[in-house]
Amino acid sequence: MFRIESWQEIFETMGKNKLQTALTMISVFFGIFILVILVGFSSGIEKGVKSQFEEDATNRIAIRTGRTTKEYKGLNPGRRIQLRNKDYEGFNEKYKENIEYKTSVFSTWGGQVVYKGEIGNYRIEGAYPDQQFIENQRIVSGRFINNNDINETKKVAIIGNQIKEDLFKKKNPIGAYIEILGINFQVVGVYSDPGGKREESRVFIPLTTAQQVFNAGDKVRSLAYTVKMSDNFDKAVALSLAMSEGFENDIKTNHSISPDDRSAVRVNNTLEEAKKIYGLIATISYIFWFVGIGTIIAGVVGVSNIMIIVVKERTKEIGIRKALGALPNSIIAMILQEAIFITAFAGFLGLFAGVALLELISPIVDSDFIKAPQVDFKTAMITVIILIIAGALAGFVPARRAAHIRPIEALRVCLLYTSDAADE
Repeated sequence: MFRIESWQEIFETMGKNKLQTALTMISVFFGIFILVILVGFSSGIEKGVKSQFEEDATNRIAIRTGRTTKEYKGLNPGRRIQLRNKDYEGFNEKYKENIEYKTSVFSTWGGQVVYKGEIGNYRIEGAYPDQQFIENQRIVSGRFINNNDINETKKVAIIGNQIKEDLFKKKNPIGAYIEILGINFQVVGVYSDPGGKREESRVFIPLTTAQQVFNAGDKVRSLAYTVKMSDNFDKAVALSLAMSEGFENDIKTNHSISPDDRSAVRVNNTLEEAKKIYGLIATISYIFWFVGIGTIIAGVVGVSNIMIIVVKERTKEIGIRKALGALPNSIIAMILQEAIFITAFAGFLGLFAGVALLELISPIVDSDFIKAPQVDFKTAMITVIILIIAGALAGFVPARRAAHIRPIEALRVCLLYTSDAADE
């Protein structure tokens, strides 16, 4: 199949049909090129969306309260629903079998933080030790809040990388004292957050300390939990939804809120959102593949057409080959080889061009929802397989037609062409 004579025949045939061959190769080239670009951007969208979920734990449930909008049990609308320690403790006990991490939070916006003349306004949050894992934070130096800090109401603080850069410059903040709203706190840790500078512009202190410093009593602003994950993603989502519904119903029952009041309690379930987003990403990926393969099919049709022309022009040659004993399989192999070569050559050029373009623009494309569009090795291999299959399909019908040409018909065609030439 790979004799030098076979390749000479292929190039000779392509030379006789230069325009048709060129147009066909261009269609195959752009088919693969477009497929690679679409798949690359599909991968970039997936990376971008996943990076958004990395800012916090994917299996997080966040609970906040607002004001009622409906009258219920004689109570007027407009009541401010206040979460308290007993809400948090009740949930911890009721759902303890399914809770991975947990914290309640008391926070204040725009708290003034001072260190040796350097001043900044940052969000101050009182929390429990599990906050580190719920927020997906990493300790850069020192430590996070621990249970001893909670129990002893210690005045210790964990600051974000951005605050370290703002107030301490290149100094080591561990052990240093900062003023938070005029009260001295010792810095015991520095953290980084996947959310970047915005998320790293916060100060964490023990929840008990925050409630004492801000005269909050047993009030909390929000609750946050992560659900224990199972190997089955759908089961984990179902459990997370059930817990979210349970949290909402319990708060509405305990605080006399109308069951259909949607503003008084807000439960945000990131696992449910993740499932919806990942499903959307999969749909986008399928659409991109569908469009890309559609363009390849257009190119394949072109290859098939040109091979039909080739078979028609080589009818005499094929008839003579069969008369001399050539087997149908050898005829099929000859036509398939040419079809696969045209498809593969143009397709690989499109593949390399697409990959090169993605590599060129990948460092530039870095938005919130599209990051570093690229084609991985697995996708490249799938594209190669598609190329081979497309080439084989493009040549199969013409090859089968060539294999069924009978020598006597080929000679009759030859005689007709000869007589027509003599008449002229």
